[in-house]
Amino acid sequence: MLRISIQTVLRGALMAAGLASLLAATSPLQAAAQDRMPMRVAVEGAFPPFNYLDANNKLQGFDIDIANALCEVGKFECQFIIEKWDDIIPDLVANKYDAIISSMSMSLERRQKVAFTEKYYNSPSVFIVRKGSSISDVSPAALKDKKLGVTSSTAQESYANHLYPEMKKTVFRSSPELYKGLADGSVDIILEDKLAIYDWIANTKAGSCCEFKGPDLVDVTYFGEGAGIALRLDDKERLARLDEALKTIKADGTYDMINAKYFPFSIQ
Repeated sequence: MLRISIQTVLRGALMAAGLASLLAATSPLQAAAQDRMPMRVAVEGAFPPFNYLDANNKLQGFDIDIANALCEVGKFECQFIIEKWDDIIPDLVANKYDAIISSMSMSLERRQKVAFTEKYYNSPSVFIVRKGSSISDVSPAALKDKKLGVTSSTAQESYANHLYPEMKKTVFRSSPELYKGLADGSVDIILEDKLAIYDWIANTKAGSCCEFKGPDLVDVTYFGEGAGIALRLDDKERLARLDEALKTIKADGTYDMINAKYFPFSIQ
């Protein structure tokens, strides 16, 4: 009996040692995680339907779904960081995060500070007025006595400052505040990304007050060639991996499924 007990103890010790060795070894999931490139992703979180916080304070939107798909296909270990729009490029350059996936238009001015992937969607800008407004002409001469609303540090603000210098302007901190300013009459007209405001106009009670006015604006100097993912100028490896991941999700149907979730038409 004693001999059996000793053997049992030894066998148990060996099994325990083996188990400890297995536990110490890297699991397949851990190995997969280690193979992924870390990527801190900045978003504004105040630009529905592209990126916003829902009732549970969780990030949602087209940008977030695209980012998650790219993180999966590109084998990135992603962490989202909410950042004020005014600080989003300076803090990228300062290495506080690695990428901006937040509907950033690839303007010539921004290209001097950051690198961009290929575009992941394209949207013109457009003027919006309240229904029944007397505004019919959106030329600089016709609007010089009107109050224009724009969002701070956007391509629309830059465009308005250069091409509509005589207009009185109110600069809002976020798109929701911009829309409210138009609805409540704080400004006569606003300039905004057409896709960004589409959902507000088409699908909300507040947005039913208002309508598009004038032609789509597609000036490459100010609005760039669509929205791209911004990275530091020297981050070439991550840029190449993101471009490859973009190609993949567009080819395998993932992009189209995300597109259809938010828009009844293609935004590529």
